[in-house]
Amino acid sequence: MDASEQHPHPPHPPHPSTAHGAAGSLSPRSPLQSARVAEAAMANRGPSYGLSREVQEKIDQKYDPDLEQKLVDWIVAQCGGNLERPQSGKQNFQKWLMDGTILCRLINSLHARGKEPIKKIPETQMAFKQMEKISHFLQAAEAYGVTTTDIFQTVDLWEGKDMAAVQRTLMALGSVAVTKDDGHYRGDRDWFNRKAQGYRREFTDEQLRQGQSLIGLQMGSNRGASQAGMTGYGMHRQIM
Repeated sequence: MDASEQHPHPPHPPHPSTAHGAAGSLSPRSPLQSARVAEAAMANRGPSYGLSREVQEKIDQKYDPDLEQKLVDWIVAQCGGNLERPQSGKQNFQKWLMDGTILCRLINSLHARGKEPIKKIPETQMAFKQMEKISHFLQAAEAYGVTTTDIFQTVDLWEGKDMAAVQRTLMALGSVAVTKDDGHYRGDRDWFNRKAQGYRREFTDEQLRQGQSLIGLQMGSNRGASQAGMTGYGMHRQIM
């Protein structure tokens, strides 16, 4: 056997620049690149199977087509201008709202001119910018008075994961607007229920004193009571 066959030469280590370029030299993705990766993942995402499909079907069942029409009516009336109505259907409703522009216009319309919470509403096709606008709307809606438990997540709208949650947020926003009654709400007031408001009663000092006396009489008196004959905690009881 040839000597070269008995003692083969070890493989040459990869050139440092090659190894570094393949493994560690990649620069971090920019927001635009990340958004494009997310878009590609959504486009290549196949149908759901098993438990995930069952969960999604249950979520979809909570979506209310009749409520959708009422919300569209309100948003068009509230935003005004040349806002076009979407065709009916959950997917059309999602596409109508998913870039965040209409939502930002909606929350701004509930404030006085010059006091709008969202100062700039850029028209953009970049995914991360659209999701940013949705996030701005959600923050402004919570600051307006919508409770945290009624706030949907950005992906619920942008990816259409839970459009019923989007409906819930918009209903809560409309209810807060009707309850505020500050002149900025537009539309039929019967579309939303007023939120319950606490009623605070004021008492005079004399009424408070009378109440304390009444509580004392109801609880009885402890005059003449003593601790004689009581056994301390942890001590054995003595039986005479």
